Amino acid sequence: MTPIKTAICSFGMSGRVFHAPFLHVNPHFEFYSVWEREKNLAKAIYPDVKVVRTFDDLLADAAVELVIVNTPNYTHYDYAKQALLAGKHVIVEKPFAITETEGLDLIALAKKQGKKISSYQSRRFDSDYRTVKRIIDSGVLGKLVEAEFHYDRYTPALSPKVHKETPGPGRGLLYDLGSHMIDQALQLFGDPDAIFADIFIIRDNSKVDDYMEVLLFYPGFRCRIKSSYLVREPIPSYNINGHLGTFLKNRTDVQERRLLAGDMPVGDDWGVEPTSEQGLLHTTIDGKEVRERVPTERGNYMDYFDGIYEAIRNNAPLPVTGEEGTRIIRVIEKAYESVRTKQIIDFR
Repeated sequence: MTPIKTAICSFGMSGRVFHAPFLHVNPHFEFYSVWEREKNLAKAIYPDVKVVRTFDDLLADAAVELVIVNTPNYTHYDYAKQALLAGKHVIVEKPFAITETEGLDLIALAKKQGKKISSYQSRRFDSDYRTVKRIIDSGVLGKLVEAEFHYDRYTPALSPKVHKETPGPGRGLLYDLGSHMIDQALQLFGDPDAIFADIFIIRDNSKVDDYMEVLLFYPGFRCRIKSSYLVREPIPSYNINGHLGTFLKNRTDVQERRLLAGDMPVGDDWGVEPTSEQGLLHTTIDGKEVRERVPTERGNYMDYFDGIYEAIRNNAPLPVTGEEGTRIIRVIEKAYESVRTKQIIDFR
């Protein structure tokens, strides 16, 4: 087994929390280098990591096989393209790109270069989503008629990350938290027939979208994704309704909280939610009414990295493809078109 020498393009929250710990404990990877313009934050935690001061230096190192592009959204396309041209495999943090055209260009370039490119959609590997998927796939709700996904926060103060609060391409709530919910909807229900959206600013000092609602139209079924930065008492994050019943689930995956606390993603209890957060199933099974709490699936972002290793070393399918990342961007672009035109927009 030859570990994949991996470089991370920044060591902010994304690099420190969602990437470096998994590269560090997974024997299939080596956290080899990191781009930090001035500081040495990564080296304080990972003494053996190589720190570079420019992106060119990161790419010039022939030992680097895989580059994780986890810089501000508007740089994803340019940095991913440069990495591919330098002969590296690439993971791109969500959102995969800013436009569908950019996403398709990256996919084509990766094929031309004979390299793998993947979108890091970590929320596919959350315990809550995995539980929702299990319930839907089981068919216990009967024919589905409606699903509502929420990803709400109470953050009245603006983010200290200037790039997130400055108007421009790829900014706003839909590209941020919306990318996660759109991905989950597409994975569960496929491409919608049409889209209608309502996106605007609700915080007094905000200059970027911080409220969004997107309605995805399917034959005989609707999926609504909704997010706001001014929700102090959130309702269930997943509300799935069918002809036989309802499933409610809070967004309670424990991985991010533990990673922020500095824990490494190891141990049998990794990604295991407390039983108090189990979802509520109310349905009919074999003619009998059932209303009960159901066990939660285990979440594990490591499954993504294991999939990346298998894709690069053994040519297995990617855990998340560039095509899937690009479909998310197509939904986002159609949603903004709906806001501009105040119309339902055809998706296909």
